[in-house]
Amino acid sequence: MDASSRNRHAFSSTILLLLIGRGAVFSLMEEEKQATMLSTKVGEYVVFNCPLDFPHDYVIPYILRWNKEGALVFSSYDGGLQATEGYAGRISLVSPDTSYGRGSINLTNIRESDGGWYECSVFFPNRTPSTRPNGTWFHLSVEGGTLLTIPPINQTTLAGETAQFTCVSKDKDAVVTWYKDGVQLSNIPDLNNRASTSNGSLIISPTDVTDPGEYSCAVKNSRGDKQTASAYLNVQYKAKVVKSLSEVYLPYGRSGILDCHFLSNPPLTNIRWEKDGFLFDPYNVPGVFYRKNGSLYFTKVNESHSGRYTCTPGNELGTEGPSPPINVIVQRPPMFTIVPHNLYLRKSGETLEMPCDAVDGDDNHKPKIAWLRKDSLALPLDRIKMQNGNLTIKNLRDSDRGLYQCVASNEAATISSDTEIMIDNVAPRAPYNLSATSNENSVTLTWVPGFERPKVEYSVWYRAADTPEWRTTKITNQGANQKTVSNLSPGRLYEFMVLSQDRHGDGMFSKAIRVSTKGWRSNNVSLHETTPLGQFQQIGPPRNVSVSLTADGYLVTWQPPEFGRDELREYRVRWTQASMEYFYGSAETQDTMFIVPSLEEDKTYYFEVLAVSHNDFQAASNKYMLHVPGYRQIRAIAVGVAVGIAFLLVAAGGSWYVRQLYIKRLQQEAKEEAY
Repeated sequence: MDASSRNRHAFSSTILLLLIGRGAVFSLMEEEKQATMLSTKVGEYVVFNCPLDFPHDYVIPYILRWNKEGALVFSSYDGGLQATEGYAGRISLVSPDTSYGRGSINLTNIRESDGGWYECSVFFPNRTPSTRPNGTWFHLSVEGGTLLTIPPINQTTLAGETAQFTCVSKDKDAVVTWYKDGVQLSNIPDLNNRASTSNGSLIISPTDVTDPGEYSCAVKNSRGDKQTASAYLNVQYKAKVVKSLSEVYLPYGRSGILDCHFLSNPPLTNIRWEKDGFLFDPYNVPGVFYRKNGSLYFTKVNESHSGRYTCTPGNELGTEGPSPPINVIVQRPPMFTIVPHNLYLRKSGETLEMPCDAVDGDDNHKPKIAWLRKDSLALPLDRIKMQNGNLTIKNLRDSDRGLYQCVASNEAATISSDTEIMIDNVAPRAPYNLSATSNENSVTLTWVPGFERPKVEYSVWYRAADTPEWRTTKITNQGANQKTVSNLSPGRLYEFMVLSQDRHGDGMFSKAIRVSTKGWRSNNVSLHETTPLGQFQQIGPPRNVSVSLTADGYLVTWQPPEFGRDELREYRVRWTQASMEYFYGSAETQDTMFIVPSLEEDKTYYFEVLAVSHNDFQAASNKYMLHVPGYRQIRAIAVGVAVGIAFLLVAAGGSWYVRQLYIKRLQQEAKEEAY
């Protein structure tokens, strides 16, 4: 080859190398241009989002590999996860239920050395070719590593073994302080006695079941710069019983629970109960069930449930053994022999005695009897006396009004009976049954007084429904239950409430109602809305209340409210004698019926059902009147009538018999005269 040819060949080779080098550089630039740039700080975490491209979008077996600058750091195949040294315990797959791709990973407890290039790739071992264009590049920049170079990572250990948290600082003279759940270790004596530090790292030996939590190392240098990193310690141990009662009383005829108090990490996987030395399997015992926490639930306790029980909890690590024997005693619950009245109305300064007494179901001894207020206020110890279950309150005051409860208890169960004390000189009750009629410029309101008492005055509060400002008008006539509000706009919706007042102060507002005045803005002649009114009305009243006599007593039935059923908590049934506002009886139920076992004869009763919401709002139904005949008088009259009729029948029979004898005698005399 001549010199000219050699020169041309060299020139061509140079051009080819330049083109190849330019193409490689261009390819690398394009790859860097498509990489995802991430940044984080030492001690924090970062998520690498890597969607996987499957053939025809159908998931098939695959191998996921994550490389950092060409070296494998994490791989996953068929459920198996492997992480190389330095990444173990810090790297994991992201849940497929999230918005991240199937190949995404979460790297926690970031170190300064974690910065660099990462590649996500996938291989299909059962397919040719085994690769697809799944390579995804990331570049991670680690910021803020002025003090920490290696933060602590999460640890899982067995109780009794050693746990170590690494905390390495760039500054050898920096001060490292350790915290558990935000509390410095020196303030936790038990843990501090088992903990030590070496070059800033924390060593806990041995670990205890009370050690799990968040551990933080705070690094501070001589210039006052501070950096903190945290990790979690998880201490696992065999399931073990931590508390066991020597005796447990269960109430005869009621439901009961027998608990097994244990600790378990990992979570409980099984629990074994034994009774009198034999396996006790609730699945084979009628009326006994397992609860989620492993306790035994007896739907109706009977004598056969008494005995000596043991429980043995277990998890995947095993068990520490059974509990000490628990002696289960079946005892009959207490029963009331005397209960207080439903309501006591007294004047201020008087003395009130409320009776209450109970016995045990087996009548062996008396249960404990105590009194308390249902509003959790303390009883006035300087004015009360409790003797033989009775509560006596001297020198009654306004503060004594409220609901009280007599509680009887023994080892098996607790029962209670409620009563209410009302002081006559307190503010009046709210009016009720507020109704209205309207014309173009006025609305006439009528209501029923909350309680019949002298010198009660009323004021009407009203406003346009679309304005926040309330106006008031006072009724000068004492005892009046009607008021006409004038100077209203036609065709406009208004809200009304009535407030009761007397010398003791303001009472409570009535339930609010809405009424539209007549006029061109409204087609309604007279509208009394019963829709919810915010804080004033949240549930409708029960409907169609009726009472009928059955073999079991007087059956009270009703229909649910038209609105607000989702807010309904319970119904309250009340009945009074005649038109008095004195409760003769009351009861609570969640059904739409209630049976009153007995009522006094020859009396007139008024029944009322209240719908009670979850925030204690009440809506009352219309009252239903029932007259109970005097059955005893009727029976006495019936017996008298029956005796009278029987006497008349006997007299008539006797008269007929005498007449027959007389006729027979006449016939005999006539025959004798004929002979």
